[in-house]
Amino acid sequence: MTVGKVNLTLRVSGRGGSAWMHRLAAGLLVVSAGCGGGEDANAIKVGAIFDLTGPTADVGTDYADGMRGFVDWINLQGGIEGRPIDLIYQDYAYQVPRAEQLYSQFVNEGVVAFMGWGTGDTEALKLRIAEDEIPFSSASLSHVLGNPAEAPYNFLLATSYSDQFRIALDWIAQNHGDGAPVVALMHNASPFGTSPARLGGIEFAEARGIDLTLYEMPRGAVDYTGEFSRIRQSGAQYVVFQNTSSPAAVAVQNARSLGLDVTLICLNWCSNGQLVQLAGDAAEGVMGTMPYAPLGFDVPGTRLIRDYLDAKGESIEGKTNAYTQAWWTFAVFAEAMRQVLAAGDELTGANIRAALETFTDFDMLGVTVPLTFTPTDHLGSKGLRIFRVEGGEWVPMTEFIRAPAVP
Repeated sequence: MTVGKVNLTLRVSGRGGSAWMHRLAAGLLVVSAGCGGGEDANAIKVGAIFDLTGPTADVGTDYADGMRGFVDWINLQGGIEGRPIDLIYQDYAYQVPRAEQLYSQFVNEGVVAFMGWGTGDTEALKLRIAEDEIPFSSASLSHVLGNPAEAPYNFLLATSYSDQFRIALDWIAQNHGDGAPVVALMHNASPFGTSPARLGGIEFAEARGIDLTLYEMPRGAVDYTGEFSRIRQSGAQYVVFQNTSSPAAVAVQNARSLGLDVTLICLNWCSNGQLVQLAGDAAEGVMGTMPYAPLGFDVPGTRLIRDYLDAKGESIEGKTNAYTQAWWTFAVFAEAMRQVLAAGDELTGANIRAALETFTDFDMLGVTVPLTFTPTDHLGSKGLRIFRVEGGEWVPMTEFIRAPAVP
C-alpha cells in the first residue's frame, strides 16, 4: 500500500556522490507498507549500539531514530547499488563492557561498518576497531578519535568537542569587555564530560587569557545549587555545559532561580529542543554550539528529512538535531560504500576507509559544514553555527564558524 510520495532534490559533492544522490532523490520517493523484513544474503550488514535506557538516553533515543530513519529511507530507494542495509543494533545502556561485548558479537556476524555512541566505550574500542579494520563513526566527538595515528578506522562526522569548546571560548574572548573572562565548564562525570577540556581546551583557554575552572555534574543529581554557589564565588561570567539536555536543563533552571548574571552556553548534546522543552522560560537566551542544524532550520538537508517523515505520516515534533546528525552520519558512510561497490571492489572495511579518505568538501546540504577526510586527518568537520534561544526557539546567531587553531 502506497502511503505517500515526496518530490526530493538532493545535491551532494565528493567523488561520484552527486550523480548517485541525484538518482536516489530527484524522482518520486514512494513509501510502501511492509517493504522490509526477512534475511537477504545480499544485504550490507552494519552494526550499531544505542543508549536507549541509560544516562544519555535523553538524546540517545533521538539519535537512534535518525540512524534507523536513514536506513529505512535508503532501503526504500533500493539500497546501495541494489543492496539493502541490514542494521544490526542493540541498546547498551551506556555501559562500556556491554558495548565491547556487542561490538564483538556484531563483528562476528559480519558487519562491515559500525555506528557507536559514547566516548568511554569508543575510546576503549579504538584499538580493536583498527585490528578488525571496521570503519567506525561514533556519536562521541572526542578529538582523539579523529586522529588516524591513534584511531585509524574512526571517523568524526561532526565538529569535535574540543573544536566546539574552542569556538565557544573564542567567541567569549572576542565579545568580552574589560578584564580576563572567567569561564566555568560544567561537565558530565565521564570521559565525554571532560573531553573538551582535556583535549586542548585548557591550553587554548590559557593562551587566550581565559580563567577556566571545571565543575563536575554528578550523575543523577536533581539540583546543582552547590556547584553554582562555587561558580558564583569564582566570579564566573560564563558557564559552558558539556552534558546532555536533561541535566543541563536542571542546571539552567538553577542558574536562573539563583539570579546568576552569567551567559550560558551549551555544547552540542544540550543544544537542542529538548533543553528548551525541559527548562522552559529559563532557556531563553541560552547559546549553543550546533554542528548539525535542527530539523526546523530550513536547508536542503533538513527538508530531505522532513519530506521523508511527512511521507511516513510522522512529524518533526519532538525530534532534535541529534536526528539530523545521525541521519547524515550514516549517509556519508553509505556514500563511501556506494563508491566502493560502483568501482567493482569488494565491500571491505579497508576499502570503505579508503573511499572516505577521498572526501573533499563533501556537501552536507547545509546541515553542517562540508566534510573533508584525508589519510592523516579524520576530523571531517571543523566548524559550526552558534544558535541562541529566542522566543522559545533556537535561532542562528552566526553563519558557519571555523574552529580556531590551537595556539
